[in-house]
Amino acid sequence: MEGASGEGSASVAPLAKWRNDFSRAFQYYLDRSTPHHVQRWLGTLAAGAIYVLRVYYVQGFYIVSYGLGIYILNLLIGFLSPKVDPELEALDGASLPTKESDEFRPFIRRLPEFKFWYAITKAFCVAFAMTFFSLFDVPVFWPILLIYWIVLFVLTMKRQIMHMIKYKYVPLNIGKQKYAGKKSEASSSHASRD
Repeated sequence: MEGASGEGSASVAPLAKWRNDFSRAFQYYLDRSTPHHVQRWLGTLAAGAIYVLRVYYVQGFYIVSYGLGIYILNLLIGFLSPKVDPELEALDGASLPTKESDEFRPFIRRLPEFKFWYAITKAFCVAFAMTFFSLFDVPVFWPILLIYWIVLFVLTMKRQIMHMIKYKYVPLNIGKQKYAGKKSEASSSHASRD
């Protein structure tokens, strides 16, 4: 009886070791890619282009593409939304700063950029793998799905933009913000004296 369980565990151990080694190597390269924003997004763009070419070539899998589009739209909303919703804070009595004397709180996303990139890249890879199984090639009239997705995108983005305007936050920051320092204070006080 012990021999049977010993043989089973002996065959599982190399598989578990290989899985652990692969997981560590994958995490190592994932961690190293963190500061390389442009290269990561170019890789994702390439994965997306390969997926689009695959769907175009086989002339099918439109329902997979629609699901991918809905998933990416959901990720985009998380990326553009603040971690703490100001609408819920307003109900609690706390709100975003409205005066200069109020405390400054930087914009923190609900879905950080790295997780956003990683989820989109995984989604393209999974959708690409799904195109090799005819089970997922459900016959649909794709123009209807495309129109419905565009309408959904426009309505969702309109709601998100109205939320941004109402609570006065901008989720996109280009480059690092710099503190002007005493020079700008001196020039502004000098200009106010004139």
